[in-house]
Amino acid sequence: MNTRDWFKTAGYGMMVHWGLYSLPGGEWNGKKGGDYAEWVQNHFRIPNNEYEQLAAIFNPIYFNADEWVELAKECGMKYIVLTSKHHDGFAMYHSKADKYNICDATPFKRDVVEELAESCAKKGIKLGLYYSQALDWHHEHGGGYDVVRNDGFSWENNWDFPDAGKKDYSICFEEKIKPQVKEIVTNYGDLCLLWFDVPLTITKHQGEELRALVKQYQPDCMVNSRLYPGAPDIANLDIDECGDYDYFALDDNCYPETLKQIPSKYGLFETPGTMNKSYGYCRFDNNWITPEELNKRRKKLNDLGVNYLLNVGPDGLGRIPVTAQDILRKAAEIYK
Repeated sequence: MNTRDWFKTAGYGMMVHWGLYSLPGGEWNGKKGGDYAEWVQNHFRIPNNEYEQLAAIFNPIYFNADEWVELAKECGMKYIVLTSKHHDGFAMYHSKADKYNICDATPFKRDVVEELAESCAKKGIKLGLYYSQALDWHHEHGGGYDVVRNDGFSWENNWDFPDAGKKDYSICFEEKIKPQVKEIVTNYGDLCLLWFDVPLTITKHQGEELRALVKQYQPDCMVNSRLYPGAPDIANLDIDECGDYDYFALDDNCYPETLKQIPSKYGLFETPGTMNKSYGYCRFDNNWITPEELNKRRKKLNDLGVNYLLNVGPDGLGRIPVTAQDILRKAAEIYK
């Protein structure tokens, strides 16, 4: 069975947002951040030389890939998607392209992606990897400087690198993005998908380069719609206008009544969802959904033919919060 056929029937997967941001858990210097704890560096405009100190103490001794995979499998999930690099630029695998990674920059010195890939292969769960292809706050030429958020802040790192006129995303693209995408599609076995996100600054041509790179080494690895400029508003564009992709990633926590007018060449869809408000671990976010609500969302999506990619945010020690585990298990017990 090829990956597209498998994806059409997968139904349910686990997304995992985990990185340096899991240590502060949405808080910084006695203040609470926004809804998304994984954005803590941007929210508080934390300088890289200060944020890097988190790497020096990042030692998640309770991380156990087998436990994560067993939980997903127990709860009926068919695949796991881990953040290999989020917007802060820190890689959760041993990157040769940039030493700002979990093996070279932390006392932990273990390749999380490698361990998870081995466990997934052993236990019969497919693995996908999230990769932030356009935003990189650790790189001077990381993208986002062409867009301002509704709160008035830029998506870029303009506190360390304030002169937007000197920035050239193509430098970051060639120096870091392309080499790291090649690393993750050549070093960790078969991947079911690459989950790209927030395509600001990146051009259609650059998106097509990344897609071609993925397909060169793993022809059956799927690429989502958020690779290209215009996503997640890509529903308003023609497929040929935005670039080709294997499946359409709906907006975060999107539970539509219909899929009309959403372009998808292969008829494949997925909604990424959270169990509270944040994707990354957040100490003060206790807005947990109930098992009943989880199942309601899952059924609604699956009835439309949409996969439900439900996120968990492990803490700085590598533990999936007990509350999240309890909700997942209870939902699986009562799901019909």
